[in-house]
Amino acid sequence: MSPAPDSDDGFGGALLPGARPAVLVIDLMRAYFDPASPLCLPSTDCLRSAGRVIAAARDHGIPVLHTRVAYGPGGVDGGLFVRKVPALRQLFDGGGAMGEPMPQVSPADDELVLVKQYASAFFGTSLASTLRAGSIDTVVLVGVSTSGCVRATAVDAMQNGFVPLVVREAVADRAAGPHEASLSDLQAKYAEVVSEAGAVAYLSEER
Repeated sequence: MSPAPDSDDGFGGALLPGARPAVLVIDLMRAYFDPASPLCLPSTDCLRSAGRVIAAARDHGIPVLHTRVAYGPGGVDGGLFVRKVPALRQLFDGGGAMGEPMPQVSPADDELVLVKQYASAFFGTSLASTLRAGSIDTVVLVGVSTSGCVRATAVDAMQNGFVPLVVREAVADRAAGPHEASLSDLQAKYAEVVSEAGAVAYLSEER
């Protein structure tokens, strides 16, 4: 799979995907798709796309890992994040229904689910050590939100030595502005933004 070039001077580098990918499903929880939630997104299109990427990974023996958000009583482990975004404590205090995965992308019985409290899936979790133990070199990112947890996770993936591939159709945000700006900036500096078709083809390669 050939990464998309960036035309800006000084930002034309490419991160080549490796031979040992994993799919990371970021926070595809009810809170982002239930109209009763203040975090509800305007569309469910990313769920369908993420489901197809996950299915391709499973069909070809590629590991799939998931994240969800949960806080201790009163958001005790949410620090400044839950002060800045009070909806997080409202929705994920003690876990609860809003933190459950959407059925379209539910984890299989043998797939790891990491519980996180902050934006990046790497911060305060065992993700990096788990990936290294499995000799993973590339993470294919699907989930929400593009400007928040997806972006933070992609940046940390690169900083931890994993090639991040962000699947354009399988990520989403609260509005088009932050979504498109984040994809553009990720492509320029931190990740490769790829199409769903490209991601599926990559996951389906002979290894």
